[in-house]
Amino acid sequence: MVDITLICVGKLKEKFYQEAAAEYAKRLKGYCKLSIVELTEQRLSKNPSLGEIQGALEKEGDAIRSKIPPNSSVIALAVEGTMRSSEELAAMVSAWSHNAAKHLVFVIGGSYGLHPSVMAGAWAALSMSPMTFPHHLARVMLLEQIYRAFKIQEGADYHK
Repeated sequence: MVDITLICVGKLKEKFYQEAAAEYAKRLKGYCKLSIVELTEQRLSKNPSLGEIQGALEKEGDAIRSKIPPNSSVIALAVEGTMRSSEELAAMVSAWSHNAAKHLVFVIGGSYGLHPSVMAGAWAALSMSPMTFPHHLARVMLLEQIYRAFKIQEGADYHK
């Protein structure tokens, strides 16, 4: 069974996000061994300077890198990543599953994105959309798309 880890900066606080994420995590049990790692988002002032933001991203980047298992392929979610269809994501997951890496790790940054060192270490960068979404919603969307990828691979009716 495939090992998939989501490393997320920020904790889900709203019940509706928690419930949606839990539903997709439950659905994924039959397809992969899923782990979700939540990291604390660095606190910043109301109007942070560029230096404060860069410092926070560096600390978050260190925390993210410390949670990436050995022999992992990392997919960073980032606005500057490549937009892919659900079918393309399914093909990526399928291609990866034939790779020597032991874990597939998706990384969702905090409000200010990901540190360049995390991006540099990623196997791929994935963008959900050019639109802006709360990073908590991005987690739910990603879980749904991973589930959809497995359903596409098995030829199920879920993906229409």
